[in-house]
Amino acid sequence: MLNKEEIARYSRHLLLSEIGITGQEKIKSAKILVIGAGGLGCPALQYLTAMGIGEIGIVDFDKVEESNLQRQILYSIEDIGKLKTEAAVSKLSKQNPFVKFNSYPVRLDNQNAIELFSKYDLIIDGTDNFATRYLVNDACVILNKPLIYGSIYKFEGQVSVLNYSDSSGQSGPTYRCLFPTPPPSGSIPNCSEIGVLGVLPGIIGTLQATEAIKIISAIGVPLSGKLLLFDALAMSFQVIEITRNNEWINSAPKNIEEFLKTDYEYFCGNKNSESSTKSISVNELKLIFENKLDVQLLDVRETFEEPQISELMDLKIPLGDIHNQTHLISKNKKVIVFCKSGSRSKRAIEILEKDFGFTNLHNLEGGIISWSKSI
Repeated sequence: MLNKEEIARYSRHLLLSEIGITGQEKIKSAKILVIGAGGLGCPALQYLTAMGIGEIGIVDFDKVEESNLQRQILYSIEDIGKLKTEAAVSKLSKQNPFVKFNSYPVRLDNQNAIELFSKYDLIIDGTDNFATRYLVNDACVILNKPLIYGSIYKFEGQVSVLNYSDSSGQSGPTYRCLFPTPPPSGSIPNCSEIGVLGVLPGIIGTLQATEAIKIISAIGVPLSGKLLLFDALAMSFQVIEITRNNEWINSAPKNIEEFLKTDYEYFCGNKNSESSTKSISVNELKLIFENKLDVQLLDVRETFEEPQISELMDLKIPLGDIHNQTHLISKNKKVIVFCKSGSRSKRAIEILEKDFGFTNLHNLEGGIISWSKSI
């Protein structure tokens, strides 16, 4: 039942015959879990909160950084360094006191996903990596939870409703129907590596919230069996049909036991038992500096990326230029290759080893992020 304050707050919903009191009560009783409180999660959380979802869970292990503020409009300068879940709940609680928030400042994995997802009616995926997207999808399939997928890339975005069962019990496509196999590791950079238009996640995250409300209040036609494509530069929307493919769905873990044993990083090519790529920890690099060993440092970040750390300033070649400047890279010294998190540097090493015969390259584990936090 809605109280007097809620009736006043949601009056514009109540005026809509498609929602009314009954629909708003459905919204109030709903429980939604948002994975990721970043670019997509921020607008989705703000609108779900404003519209009166009864209980919202937020999963994110990350902290607010200054570079987030360009698009993650839920946060402000005062939030830098805080856990995103902490900052988000603080802001959202003031936006709507009638919503219950559950904060999960943890990294989502197959050991905690089932327990978390089982508490909620619907899952919104605001993540930015393929391993987590497949994990989220498979957990939703096992638990029969509808999943609202969203992704962004530079100026383009995608939205779809996955694993949705209609009123007749007919199940729609899953993420594996859309992407049967993950792309090669490192082939599609994330926002921190390639950039993103600030308003884009706001548009896509808002569309995700729209689909959530439609499903919860049983109005309209969800984007099940459809993939919405948005191009901000052309200001165009396109919808393409996607179909359920049981063969691809059956390639996923079929039960909780199989799910718990699945290594999603390995499945997406982020871990390879046969990889010859050598790595070095930030503590090992610190010892190299202390012992004044002769090494070459290769920074494959873009020229504008911060921070510039004096100890790590040597040779800078952005990943996109690596083919044209290999003559600057030593084949005699130990070469430590690094980027922001370690993914682009690993890709650079793969290119240099395969195409140019380098054998003396070492990837700095965790990149600048790990160095800044640990050293």
